Amino acid sequence: MNVEYFPSADKETTFVFLLHGFTGSTNDWKEIIPNLKKIYSYVAVDLIGHGQSDAPNELELYKTPSLLAQLDDVFNHFTKNKFILIGYSMGGRAALSYATHFPEKLSGLVLESSNAGIANEKLKAERVQYDEKIIKMIQEKSLEEFIEFWMNQDLFASLKNLPKEKLLRSQKSKVKGQKIGLINSLKGFGTGIMPPLHEMLHLVKCRTLLITGELDTKFTQINVELVNLFPSAKHVVVNNAGHNVHLEKAEEFGKVVAEFWEKLK
Repeated sequence: MNVEYFPSADKETTFVFLLHGFTGSTNDWKEIIPNLKKIYSYVAVDLIGHGQSDAPNELELYKTPSLLAQLDDVFNHFTKNKFILIGYSMGGRAALSYATHFPEKLSGLVLESSNAGIANEKLKAERVQYDEKIIKMIQEKSLEEFIEFWMNQDLFASLKNLPKEKLLRSQKSKVKGQKIGLINSLKGFGTGIMPPLHEMLHLVKCRTLLITGELDTKFTQINVELVNLFPSAKHVVVNNAGHNVHLEKAEEFGKVVAEFWEKLK
């Protein structure tokens, strides 16, 4: 897995690992890291099939067991101590999957606009069907055309409020990916494919922060219900933000996370 490392001057610092969403990369976090505390060391990770990480054809490498093993290798490379994990959307599902399997390794967990998979079998099947349509679109369109479609979904409507150059930077970063990586990410770790985690959330012992945007009513409602399944969790809704809170409201996102980290001490 490709990573970008933003070290702290303090060699004894706590590490914070950041996991991007579908179609994203380490670039997604570059504007938010300056808004976070300097006392931590930050490592942004390109998930398999994304950014500069490999995009292999073998589907098994994208499924939960392999994905968690890959992440664990990255985390262990940087630290043997407890660390903080931040995940956005698909990266949040990966972070939550890791937290339920390795709860003893985390000192804090931040999930932005994420969920715990889908427990209802009918809804799971519907989501798989939807993702199959997305896969067909990726196969038939150019990557540029697909990214334009993806970012024009209602889920990302509030991105249009961003300065044009900021939105263009985000789009330009996404078209550097590989089709097979996106396709296999959906096939191996799509929301309808991943094992649902609802009945495992009691295993997450560290403090957990759930963040959603006020304009993203779907994920806000999901997290209103999700927060009660954790032993120690808080849900914060950021005003005038959509699905991608850290991109739309970087300063507010940083403040919310900083307040949460104060309670980890």
